[in-house]
Amino acid sequence: MARWVKPEVYPLIAAMTFVTGMCVFQLTRNVALNPDVRINKLNRRTGVLDNGEEGEKYSQHGLRKFLRTRPPEIMPAINHFFSEDK
Repeated sequence: MARWVKPEVYPLIAAMTFVTGMCVFQLTRNVALNPDVRINKLNRRTGVLDNGEEGEKYSQHGLRKFLRTRPPEIMPAINHFFSEDK
């Protein structure tokens, strides 16, 4: 493999591996945890599921709850440095 892969390609391979991993994670999360995905026949038979609590639990996960308490800034130190009156 070292003969035909040039070193300039390694960052591209790393980025594509990361993105593919994110896609696999999201697809697996949706199939396993999403209340709207129906795999077994019992849930597929019902047209509309009454599962508001399960949907709320799925959409309001731990990361979203944590980020809700944080200010919506990417780099707060730089933002405060440039926005302060001098």
